[in-house]
Amino acid sequence: MRYHTPTSFQEAARLAAASGGLLRYLAGGTDVLVQMRAGMVQPDELIDLKHIPGVFDISRNADGGWRIGVAVPGRVLGAHEALCGDWPGVVEGMNLVGSTQVQGRATLTGNLCNGSPAADSVPGLVAAGATVTITGPDGSREVPVEAIPTGPGRTVLKKGELISAITLPPRGAHGGDAYLRFIPRTEMDIAVVGAAVNVTLDGDRIAKARVALGAVAPTVLLVEAAAKAIVGSTLDEAALDRLAAASSAAAKPISDKRGTVEFRVDVVGVLARRAAKIAYDRAKGMSK
Repeated sequence: MRYHTPTSFQEAARLAAASGGLLRYLAGGTDVLVQMRAGMVQPDELIDLKHIPGVFDISRNADGGWRIGVAVPGRVLGAHEALCGDWPGVVEGMNLVGSTQVQGRATLTGNLCNGSPAADSVPGLVAAGATVTITGPDGSREVPVEAIPTGPGRTVLKKGELISAITLPPRGAHGGDAYLRFIPRTEMDIAVVGAAVNVTLDGDRIAKARVALGAVAPTVLLVEAAAKAIVGSTLDEAALDRLAAASSAAAKPISDKRGTVEFRVDVVGVLARRAAKIAYDRAKGMSK
């Protein structure tokens, strides 16, 4: 195995493009190192991104949005008061990934690139309208988070490409978001269903909304019909019923040992309702 420590994303992209064997990137390492120890993966090339300046930084952009480095661990996200104040739903999704020890290493970028439809951090990012910067041999481009996973364990990234940053948009006034999941245990489990809702209010009415669902399709779903169901409303019971129905209708899950199709379809509507209430209350300044 060849181990590389590039000092720029452009160098990392060149190394990746020149690789002729199995390649893995190392940021947090909570997936790849476990896979290597278990003998599931034996990379020919391991590119360690932690030597690139800025990968551990959380910074506010000029427009009020946020730029998150690819090696920022969940523990650091959860301790960042300003980011938590703007995007609590994004942070609480990442805070559900693994144990306290895993939180010290696991990253948003790694959780996204793992390609799991049940990834806890991804629905919140999608609902927030987050984008990622993809760097490759030919330069960089911005891509919505929802476009990155293409199926279980697969992403849109081409040979030589890697994610070099995550960007969250400006929160703006009168906005709130939330993420909820269902798991059989109280912690340290994989989501059976997940739901994230992001709203912006005009007075008491919802002016904008985004709804993202996890673990109910091959990729995390951005459900426009669910968002439209609550836009213009004060999130009354009729709007919540429409939201739940649209969320359940969009779900295309499988049955496995953790839950049946019928169970997931029902629960995703319940979670969407609950997440919407929390997001709405946060937008009103009624809860954290």
